Amino acid sequence: MNPTRTALRRIHTLIPMTGERLSPTPPLQDAALVLEGQQIVWVGLDSQLPAEMLDGAQVRDLSGHVVLPGLVNTHHHLYQTLTRCLAVDSGLFDWLKTLYPIWLNLTPEAAYDSAQLGLAELALSGCTTSSDHLYLYPNGVKLDDTIRAASDLGLRFHATRGSMSLGESQGGLPPDRAVEREDVILADSVRLIDAFHDPARLAMTRIALAPCSPFSVTGDLMRESAVLARQKGVMLHTHLAETADEDAFCLSKFGLRPLDYAESLGWTGPDVWFAHGVHFSADDAVRLGECGCGVAHCPSSNMRLASGIAPTRTLLEAGVRVALGVDGSASNDGSHLLAEARQALLSSRVRGVPGQAPNSSDALTAYDALWLATRGGASVLNRDDIGQLAPGYAADLIAVDLRDLGYSGARHDPVSALTLCAPPRVALNMVNGRVIVDGGELLGIELPALVERHDAHSRRMIGLA
Repeated sequence: MNPTRTALRRIHTLIPMTGERLSPTPPLQDAALVLEGQQIVWVGLDSQLPAEMLDGAQVRDLSGHVVLPGLVNTHHHLYQTLTRCLAVDSGLFDWLKTLYPIWLNLTPEAAYDSAQLGLAELALSGCTTSSDHLYLYPNGVKLDDTIRAASDLGLRFHATRGSMSLGESQGGLPPDRAVEREDVILADSVRLIDAFHDPARLAMTRIALAPCSPFSVTGDLMRESAVLARQKGVMLHTHLAETADEDAFCLSKFGLRPLDYAESLGWTGPDVWFAHGVHFSADDAVRLGECGCGVAHCPSSNMRLASGIAPTRTLLEAGVRVALGVDGSASNDGSHLLAEARQALLSSRVRGVPGQAPNSSDALTAYDALWLATRGGASVLNRDDIGQLAPGYAADLIAVDLRDLGYSGARHDPVSALTLCAPPRVALNMVNGRVIVDGGELLGIELPALVERHDAHSRRMIGLA
């Protein structure tokens, strides 16, 4: 038996996410897929599976399941799982002011457990690759804590070295005790890149630099981070154009709108992705498409904080690379990436019916939503090895059981079922050829014990312990 080869057979529907968004490869019915080690080596109809592909292979029967590429999460703050359901009626700035003092109680142990819990939620929802934006480092917390959590769980991970350097006394939003010296930030950024960043294809860990936002870092730190990132060959990430308050802040402090400000600091190009982009104008969309920037669309967080609805289709049609992010679990309060695809679809429909005037320009289709969650995520993170099921791509895939009661009556259209019906746990999640979720259960972690530790950290930080 070949222990590195797995054949997935009798798949009800396989959604390869190959081709282009507007001219995709159609789903395959009664399909099969063969993995060899970390990569996919064959995809096609089950009836056409070559006999030699089965020699020594482990065979899994996926009758009744839909299989698609693993989902990609491009924006999160994993530590925020510790502070769900606080400041529930606040907009962004008041929400942040309420939570900054609580977050300063974070410890390395809490950072590890919160990252593992958030990633476990993501894995059960179909995520195989996630980024994370950690920008607070109190009490000895390091980005290393979250990198270790992702490695122990087995998810592909883009850890971003976030930072805040502009405290209240300098006109910023965070309290002064929440910010770091800029020389410390840059030195730690170099350390992390040298220690953890893997530029190779199929890499499990990559590092990006992520000064937090225009209202929490200086222009000097933004510029120096961009220079360092390009010297080291890593990507850049920040929040931008999230709220009307941010627009007003940038105009008042810099005399520029958010995208103009970012561009003035060297923060445009194919190595840059922004979170949110709710308030990008049609002109901004054209400029973003021309410079190659990416955008992480976070619909649940945008609605939770009353920030608005991002112009997703306008961005896509301008050639902008757009993906999904669940955002922090204190502004989404969950980490379910398939649910986020559903939210992206539904929130885009508020302005109108797809393809029908008036006010239809931002409406997405079901396939668009899955595209954002897979191919969009791969593109935004500059990955040419994930996001689709084709030979040579990473063995990152998920299977959803269409026999679940929530899909009864919708099995005739699996693509729409995945994005319109209530999202379940996935039945199977494989990352880099390794099974992370099987039968809807997470492997390798004692979830009840993790939840108990996590809740104890949360109660202590909030002041309930």
